[in-house]
Amino acid sequence: MSDKFRDKYRIPSARLQNWDYGSCGTYFITVNTRMHLHYFGKILDKEMILNDLGRHVENEWVKTPEIRPDMNLELGVFVVMPNHFHAIIIIGNNAYNQKYRKSSFGSQSKNLASIMRGFKSAVTTYALKSDYADFAWQPRYHDRIIRDTQAFQNVQDYIINNPANWDNDKFFND
Repeated sequence: MSDKFRDKYRIPSARLQNWDYGSCGTYFITVNTRMHLHYFGKILDKEMILNDLGRHVENEWVKTPEIRPDMNLELGVFVVMPNHFHAIIIIGNNAYNQKYRKSSFGSQSKNLASIMRGFKSAVTTYALKSDYADFAWQPRYHDRIIRDTQAFQNVQDYIINNPANWDNDKFFND
C-alpha cells in the first residue's frame, strides 16, 4: 500500500528515482486525457484529423522551445491522437544542468516536469476558455529516458505509426 502524507495516501512516483530530469537527455513522453476521452479529433483512414483543440495541442508543443529558450530544447517527432499525445523531447546542455546544479531533488523548474506542467496548463486554459468546458488531462504523464540510437529509432517509429495502428491501441474506444 502507498505511504501516507498528511493523512492521505500517496501514489509512488513513476519517475526514475536517481535521475535528474533537468539534465541533458532525450525523453519519450505520453500525456493522456482524463478517462481517455476523445478531445483532439479522430482517426480517418489511418490518419489523424485534428479538431480545433487538437491543433492547439500541436501549436503549444511546437512553441515549447521558444517559450523556454534558456533550456536548449529540441523537439523530436510527436503526434496528437484522439485522446493522448506522444512526443520526443531533448533537453540540451544549459546553465541549469551544469555541474553546479544542486541536486535531482532541487527546484522543480527548468526540468521535464516544469515543461510538461506548462504545456498541460496552456492547453487546459485554452480548452476551458473554448467549447471544451469538461476537458482535463490525466493528473500525471508517462516518460521514458531514451538511452541509445536503437531505442530512439524504435520510439520514433512507434510515434510516427501511431495513427495507422489506432485500431490496435488499448485506448481506442470509438
